[in-house]
Amino acid sequence: MVLTIDTPALAGLLGRVGVERFLRELADRTEADFAKWPTFEKSARLAAHSNVGVLELMPTSNEEWFSFKLVNGHPGNPAAGLLTVTAIGMLADVATGYPRLISEMTVLTALRTAATSAMAARRLASPGAKTMALIGTGAQSEYQALAFRACLGINSIRYFDTDAAAMAKFARNLAASGLELTACSSVAAAVAGADIITTATAAKRTQVVLADELVAAGVHINAIGGDCPGKTELDPKLLARARIFVEYLPQTRIEGDIQSLGPEAEATELWAVIAGRATGRTSRQDITIFDSVGFALEDYSALRYVYDKARELGIGRLLPLVPEPKDPKDLYGYVLGLGA
Repeated sequence: MVLTIDTPALAGLLGRVGVERFLRELADRTEADFAKWPTFEKSARLAAHSNVGVLELMPTSNEEWFSFKLVNGHPGNPAAGLLTVTAIGMLADVATGYPRLISEMTVLTALRTAATSAMAARRLASPGAKTMALIGTGAQSEYQALAFRACLGINSIRYFDTDAAAMAKFARNLAASGLELTACSSVAAAVAGADIITTATAAKRTQVVLADELVAAGVHINAIGGDCPGKTELDPKLLARARIFVEYLPQTRIEGDIQSLGPEAEATELWAVIAGRATGRTSRQDITIFDSVGFALEDYSALRYVYDKARELGIGRLLPLVPEPKDPKDLYGYVLGLGA
């Protein structure tokens, strides 16, 4: 039997655990897995690009578990009433090869992206950071705001989007959250005085959402919108004067903001900071950038967390997606018996 978590089941799990506790525990789980980075099989995701979007397969494994996610990114979808990103994921037992979990990962990807952002910021942002500027208030925005409060105590959010309706949606959804929300009229207004800047825009093009001259010394930048070839958000001059951290460098060179620096661009992989093998922030004057494109290990952590929590709380459905014949060599007879 395979445990299945559909969107209503994940919503029920969030309701039982609480969104901020879920994000905090997922950040902790992800950090623990990043500390074991060398034990995982790693590869850049397999991507099928088109002129309207991308479909990607993201696998990873260790000695116990194999996971993968199938995810799309289609920035034009909202105009047709569709989500920009949708995903499903699977977790399998390495010892037997049997699938143990199939889960929706559209919502879960938003949660794991936010948890990973906050996990990185705990290591890279200046101690005592209180204010975050959020550039882009699409589907990811509320999760980012709540994750940064849950993991870093950020309570003040200054936000801007070129879409006024998206800004109104963001304010409406977080009106009862207790966060201090300040709507801004421009990127420059939003980032003024912010300790952390999160860029989360969806347009699939090379652009400068965050200009170098807008960023003061000491700021941490959580850049999550540049996540495929030809899609960037940060000024190359800003990248040149910052300390840059990434998930998996071979993938980020192709898909992240550092693609604007060329194929030889260098950065520090975040796992090395977590494992104590590399230095993160060295002073309050450093500008640090987490150039995040999303990596399969984060999906692994999310699927393992959901699998454990769902079984603990009795959430989800067990489905006979794998045959269970009495004689494992008689699959034909088993199927005939089911149809009788």
